[in-house]
Amino acid sequence: MIKTSVVIALLCMVLCVASAQTADARPFPFEQWKAAVLAGDAAALKAFYSTDPPAQIEVKRANQDADADVKFWLGLKARSIKIEVVRLVARPDRGSIIFKAEVAGADRTVTVTDAQGWRKQGDTWRIVGAERTDDPQLKQPSTMTKDIYPANADAHAEIRDAEERAAKEHKRLLPVFGANWCFDCHVLDLAFQRPDLAPIVNGNYEVVHIDLGPDEKKNADLVEQYAIPLNKGIPALAVAESDGKLVVSQKEGEFEDARGLTAEVLAEFLNKWKPQAR
Repeated sequence: MIKTSVVIALLCMVLCVASAQTADARPFPFEQWKAAVLAGDAAALKAFYSTDPPAQIEVKRANQDADADVKFWLGLKARSIKIEVVRLVARPDRGSIIFKAEVAGADRTVTVTDAQGWRKQGDTWRIVGAERTDDPQLKQPSTMTKDIYPANADAHAEIRDAEERAAKEHKRLLPVFGANWCFDCHVLDLAFQRPDLAPIVNGNYEVVHIDLGPDEKKNADLVEQYAIPLNKGIPALAVAESDGKLVVSQKEGEFEDARGLTAEVLAEFLNKWKPQAR
């Protein structure tokens, strides 16, 4: 079975190749989906999810079905939902939306980050995939406009420069493979700027952002050099010595779901692989 995050990523890549972040004009019935959540209408809500093929829902890197997603949203007993659209891209027959929701229920308020992939099936729009994060602990970006991975950057030159700096300052390299269209890449970028994580990053690593491009085929030689398994998702990280010797690379897509991680998990990784004290 294809991972839900892959479904969303594929939709985003296809759309983002030709589309920048757009005005909030959704061709798919997102507002009606939201209204069904507010109304607590299980039948109406379930009708928005594809059955052929079945909608794929991912929560904490675990696959769920549409019934579980419907149960979650209805279980919030929403009285109001404040939506902040992070990214919306669309074509006549397909679209994707990443949004942050603040849901005020009967007894609590819940924050949710959700990425939904929509497709038009006949004359009807359906959700074909969603990647949901409940009560995220890391800051979730409000936009994806930051140019973390400049298209014109020379990754090989940046690595050489980073190796020189690392050798002088007794640091290791931290190549971060990703792309500007990747939501979790923006989450990770924000996380590395946190007051509790920035000193660990800046004091021990030279970070190099390596752009994979819209189709994840860019800088393929570096992907091979650092043993990055792209089929496990991005962002993907490696750690290397200042002479280029690989120390470790992620094998299981540990940071692919950055939106659902905690600062403690990131700190553990960074502290584990930082240079040994002289």
